[in-house]
Amino acid sequence: MSSKAKSTGNSLVELVVIVAVALGLALGIQAFLVKPYRIPSESMVPTLEIGQRVLVNRIGTHFTDPKIGQVTVFHPPKGSETNECGAPQKEGQACPRPTPDKSDVNFIKRIVAGPGDTIAIVRGHAILNGKRQSEPFIRECADPEDPSCNFPTPLRVPAGHYFMMGDNRGASDDSRFWGPVPDAWIIGNAFATYWPPKKIGIL
Repeated sequence: MSSKAKSTGNSLVELVVIVAVALGLALGIQAFLVKPYRIPSESMVPTLEIGQRVLVNRIGTHFTDPKIGQVTVFHPPKGSETNECGAPQKEGQACPRPTPDKSDVNFIKRIVAGPGDTIAIVRGHAILNGKRQSEPFIRECADPEDPSCNFPTPLRVPAGHYFMMGDNRGASDDSRFWGPVPDAWIIGNAFATYWPPKKIGIL
């Protein structure tokens, strides 16, 4: 075999190895560090539009607790598609507990209350520990008197759970209807949007 043929063969092997390593790194990063996610519904409008794509930090929750205000990807409870609640509700109260099993689908919402907090919703606005929150990022309810936008009876978020709400308060199926989300079901916080190009930025 000529030296030229050997060189060509070595280059081909080197290229295959480089591609394999790059692919392995890409898959490893997606599996353990950062994962892309496509916005499937209008529940996070105006912050995130349908079809917009975000990057989700999958490792952050292993080192720090989720924080109020973070846009978060998680598994909702089973029964969320029919707004099934896992515990009896007081009159005018949002769902206090989820069903015991998680769904295989992913949702994206904003954390509005954490473990031990009290949360009520009035005209779509979060009332956290008795104080109405400043939420300039939300789309308010078209009908402020809509029962789905009003849960004035406070509930206490259980230990290890987080109360999630979509920014589009009149068009989001969220913790109001199927309860707070256990910490173990949280995939990570969305920290940046990368598509479409005009929407590139930090969340």
